[in-house]
Amino acid sequence: MDKKVLITGVAGFLGSHLAKDLLAAGCVVVGVDNLLSGKITNIKGLPEDRFIFKEMDVCSRKILTDSDMKNIEEIYHFASAASPKYYQASPFETIDVNTIGTKNMLELAKRNQAKMVYTSTSEAYGDPEVHPQPETYRGNVNTWGPRACYDEAKRLGEVLCYLYFTEYQTKVKVARIFNTYSAGLANDDGRVISNFVTQALKGEDITVYGDGTQTRSFCYVTDTINGLKLLMEKDEANGEIINIGNPVEFPILEVAHLVKGLVNSESIITFHPLPKDDPKVRRPDIEKAKRLLGWEPVYSLEEGLALTVMEYRTKLEIQ
Repeated sequence: MDKKVLITGVAGFLGSHLAKDLLAAGCVVVGVDNLLSGKITNIKGLPEDRFIFKEMDVCSRKILTDSDMKNIEEIYHFASAASPKYYQASPFETIDVNTIGTKNMLELAKRNQAKMVYTSTSEAYGDPEVHPQPETYRGNVNTWGPRACYDEAKRLGEVLCYLYFTEYQTKVKVARIFNTYSAGLANDDGRVISNFVTQALKGEDITVYGDGTQTRSFCYVTDTINGLKLLMEKDEANGEIINIGNPVEFPILEVAHLVKGLVNSESIITFHPLPKDDPKVRRPDIEKAKRLLGWEPVYSLEEGLALTVMEYRTKLEIQ
């Protein structure tokens, strides 16, 4: 029988990408999304014989008794706005989906004896004072600011995973995902790569926040998805938190110049005030992922950006 997999947040960036991957591998995929930040166009044209879409909220208890949730073998819990623009617009929903929604998914995993991957975030490290960030670092997070609804909700989601693992031996694994990108990110997503590429292609000013010396690590979506699938597969990862990201770090200003050069754009780079609690550095220590999963990224930023630019050109119909 084909493996039955549940993906929450299936109409989002990572969820829709994973759904296509798993369907191509012959799985039956049940996709749940309340379309708060996910887009139905992301999952158009998926094979109806093996893809079941349910417009539902994972925070609803109804999900536990829904007949399509029977015999689920794997759960990827991706549901949650991930861009500051979206989670700051829906802070209470963001808290709920990462806490109540996570508890519902853990309960479902427990009942079905299913394996589960919870997608946490590098934001769990806040504005880090340890660099690069290993999973053992406890973070420097502000509970009293505009990013807290996401950062702290994800951290509490991790606590729930810990409790289900220690109390009920639920086969749950936590991925702390660092910046992931590809042309699948919505143009208006507000994250740095989608912003820069869209602005450069349209010949608009490229907006850099702060002086551009703050750093990020960017992981191409194919690498991130492969890491998450390996995390699901490996029993050694049960009860573990694992960083999934690219350990090569770039100053934001360098990324702006890189995009501008790739696009051959006339755009001017402009500087704007840095948002509150914006981390100054961000880079994963991926030794644990290498050891437990045999995973590391293969796409360089230049390779990933070239693919992203090519797809965005088509999307924006710019020749």
